[in-house]
Amino acid sequence: MPLLEENTLSQEHPPTLPVVIIGNGPSGICLSYLLSGYKPYLDTATVHPNPILYRKLQEAKHLPITEQDMKYLSEGLEGRSRNPIAVLFDTLLHPNADFGYEFPPVLKWRRDKHQQIPHLVLGKGTPGGAWHAMEGSMLTVSLGIWMELPGVNYRDLTNGKRRDVTSDRATPEEISSYYKDYVKLKGLQKNFVDNTYVTSVQKLCRGHEQEGLENGQEDQRVVDSGNGHFEENGKECENNGGGGTLWEIRGYRQVQSDTHVPFSLFAENVVLATGASDSPVRLGVEGEDLPFVFHSISDLGLAVSQGKLDVNSDPVLVVGAGLSAADAVLCALNSNIRVLHVFRKNIDNPDLIFKQLPKTLYPEYHKVYNMMSSQTCTNVASLSSSNRPQAVSIASSVCAKMCPKPQLSAGSIAGGSSISLFPDYTSFPEHCVVSFQSDMKCLLQGDNSLKAFKISMALVLIGTNPNLFFLKCQGQYLGQDPTRPISCKQNPIDINPYTFECTKEPGLFAMGPLVGDNFVRFLKGGALGITACLLKRLKKRGKLISNGGNNFI
Repeated sequence: MPLLEENTLSQEHPPTLPVVIIGNGPSGICLSYLLSGYKPYLDTATVHPNPILYRKLQEAKHLPITEQDMKYLSEGLEGRSRNPIAVLFDTLLHPNADFGYEFPPVLKWRRDKHQQIPHLVLGKGTPGGAWHAMEGSMLTVSLGIWMELPGVNYRDLTNGKRRDVTSDRATPEEISSYYKDYVKLKGLQKNFVDNTYVTSVQKLCRGHEQEGLENGQEDQRVVDSGNGHFEENGKECENNGGGGTLWEIRGYRQVQSDTHVPFSLFAENVVLATGASDSPVRLGVEGEDLPFVFHSISDLGLAVSQGKLDVNSDPVLVVGAGLSAADAVLCALNSNIRVLHVFRKNIDNPDLIFKQLPKTLYPEYHKVYNMMSSQTCTNVASLSSSNRPQAVSIASSVCAKMCPKPQLSAGSIAGGSSISLFPDYTSFPEHCVVSFQSDMKCLLQGDNSLKAFKISMALVLIGTNPNLFFLKCQGQYLGQDPTRPISCKQNPIDINPYTFECTKEPGLFAMGPLVGDNFVRFLKGGALGITACLLKRLKKRGKLISNGGNNFI
């Protein structure tokens, strides 16, 4: 990739591209596919099971979906995403999927090499993003076919693997391999720069920046004055939907283990597709930095594989009530390791993710939920906070009685075991961790009492947050609530629901978990909305490639 090589860096003028995508996970890959000239059309040989949507599709079947009125098409559709374009794209790719059907997509793809938008995709590793770092033994929440990207059937690349009639889910290893192969199969490699770390994204005023470069002067910075206007040396220039400003992206590429090559480039539009797995959410309690406290399920798998945990170990403490915490519970129990499961919510809380998953497709998660409900702590010694020292010693001995050594089970949880109870598991609903102690004890608070236990490892799995350090104010001003940090669940980036452009920053787009779409099924909608917006915008300005190649690479 010559763009980031040293001979390019010595050029007086860094290159300018219409689009730079930060993040090479499924969001960035899907967007690159659409920007590369692949267009979705209605497949006239298929019939969508939604008669109203099908009638709408028939009205302009000669046009690609990206050139139709997608607001009109998405009206009345319902799905598991709050973004209407995400629901539209999902129902076109997987009609009636939420009802358990597996209808074929109603789209066919054609490539128009005269309708490409030059772009680069910058990623910290190889294409696939965070999927390369996930625990390989778990199964994805989504079905394997829901993880696929447009134009390449997932089963074709995985030899049609199917585990059982009710669950066609995949391992992270299979998914990450699929994404790498997808980029090669669709000829997208020229758009991807791997092992690239973005350290700064700043907004420049196009007119002043270009003038400075042409005169051999330093590029001039512009300060955002709010309301879509930018000031420079007392002058004001308006940001007209990305056309009046440029973005400067700086960073470095790791070409060897200890060699970093810096780069700088300009872009008219920047897409944030960084996902949500950058920074684990912390409890912020005493002892959280002790060496036996971890924030990733992969640390549990590593400890099991290295023989550091076994049937004779003290219990593993799992903190959290989401799917990552459930995965940790399953991993430990399948290795016959005792589990203490702590979470703040009431077991009947309607926001628990388990209540949103069909039992037939996710039997192992409902097994965990059943244990959370029925195997709660009811006979553990409790003392007031004034007796904290005694609580540690007394409750530790109670723990040994309450959590007996596990018995080997005849079935596997992940395979849909018929076993109803696991004596090596105890849940602590409406509890929180007070502290971790250096002697491998943890102190829990619940019902105005304290409980203490001797543990072998603690896994704090209460979510992750994106790290947008390369933006001003770490991107906080982009959120739906600009007074709080960006959070994929509590405070996603505020976007136009049809174009995915940031409402507070024209020319800056966001997709995937950053806007609340945490499932691959729905993050693909961001690619559809962004592509439609940019095609319309750049076509007016003659910025599309007409020779079938990329002028910037």
